[in-house]
Amino acid sequence: MSEAKAITLEHRGLLRVGGPDRIEFLQGIVSNDVARVTAAQSLWSAFLTPQGKFLHEFFLIAEGDSLLLDCEAARSADLARRLKLYKLRSQVAVEDATAAFVSVALIGQDALSRLDLPAEAGATRSFGGGFVLTDPRLPALGARAVLPRDGAMQALADAGFTEGSLEDYDRLRIAAGVPDGSRDLEVEKSTLLESGFDELHGVDWDKGCYMGQELTARTKYRALIKKRLMPVEIDGPLPESGSAVTRDGKNAGVLRSGVATEGGKTLGLALIRLDALGEGLDGPLMIGDAEATAQKPDWADF
Repeated sequence: MSEAKAITLEHRGLLRVGGPDRIEFLQGIVSNDVARVTAAQSLWSAFLTPQGKFLHEFFLIAEGDSLLLDCEAARSADLARRLKLYKLRSQVAVEDATAAFVSVALIGQDALSRLDLPAEAGATRSFGGGFVLTDPRLPALGARAVLPRDGAMQALADAGFTEGSLEDYDRLRIAAGVPDGSRDLEVEKSTLLESGFDELHGVDWDKGCYMGQELTARTKYRALIKKRLMPVEIDGPLPESGSAVTRDGKNAGVLRSGVATEGGKTLGLALIRLDALGEGLDGPLMIGDAEATAQKPDWADF
């Protein structure tokens, strides 16, 4: 994709976490090293159950004496509620900032250069009264912006971006094998490492304890990953999310989000058992009546 496009992500919302204890408070809860978040560096992170299962994912962006969390809009109230449960005596305030800010995906071959951003994960600078950042997961996804709702698209148009659709973003994201919240991760069931959080810079292994850290570390160091989220090209219409993936008539995984592509094919993200990809298996992957081909992302380590 060469044309620079700006895609408003209305399915994303913003929380603001302020107060003098905000860094220490979040540090004991989330999977990444919150102390690394600065005006020049943003991160991607997750909030887990005590058993190490996925609850929420979000981007962490510094905003003066506060942090902005770019999270799922439909589930932002749940994230805010859970954060407040752990607040105890910490001097921390959690508020919804979705009415003030909008999250935007910025894609295209020259998206980063138009924003004067380097191809370094999470590199951040101020822009248009808000912030632009190289995608902290994978610079190949372009940039993200968190901007005041009033004037956001005009500021991006002035930088040379035309308005795109969520489908434009999903084609790029899914082809790269990158998950998008609960569209691709099952709440209270998915684990970070089967979903690419390690290679996509969503986990810090040196920060110390956080909620769910024990299972996450054990999964990594004992090589307990049996399934991985990966792109699948489907020869036919897009099946429903949650459709079973099979091989030789046996369960091989489950389809998550998907999008139509050119040529009558569709593209999806599927959680697939690694043993279903091994040699010596005769039949193709199937999703319903459609054949599917899985592809390991070039960034993945499995």
